[in-house]
Amino acid sequence: MSATRSPDGPPAYRWLCLDHVREFNAGYDYFSGMSADQIIAAQSPTAGWETESRTFRTAGSADLPPRWADFKDPIDALGARFRQRMDEARREAADPRFTREEHRAMQLMELSVDADRAMLRKRYSELVRRYHPDRNGGDRSHESRLNEVVAAYQLLRKTKAFA
Repeated sequence: MSATRSPDGPPAYRWLCLDHVREFNAGYDYFSGMSADQIIAAQSPTAGWETESRTFRTAGSADLPPRWADFKDPIDALGARFRQRMDEARREAADPRFTREEHRAMQLMELSVDADRAMLRKRYSELVRRYHPDRNGGDRSHESRLNEVVAAYQLLRKTKAFA
């Protein structure tokens, strides 16, 4: 009997001669400790296929998302992300004039969908004054937020809704 050695763990496979295969199999009993009913159930051709999967479940098919009941989510991480995506989709559907990025930019600038160009400029000025280091005694901790506001304004001022 020889085995290939792997530096990271057990051997990947074993080469056994026929005598050693017979010896190994004689000492192995998968069904030890099982009742007759358990042995019959384990030998069934459908053994292991009893669990419901997304593809074969009665409540839906593979093209549907998984049911929330399929997950244990004690801190509501999946549900919160799902609700956030649904809120974004509702906002986009409510006003198709804006792309997803434009909706995010409007949310960042705290603008409503009925805002006009004057409101956009006014809100941009307010936010620049709030986050600019010169207005905060040289404090650069809000600089990343300022960059986000500038990028959002640059995106929104070019949209047809604010033209």
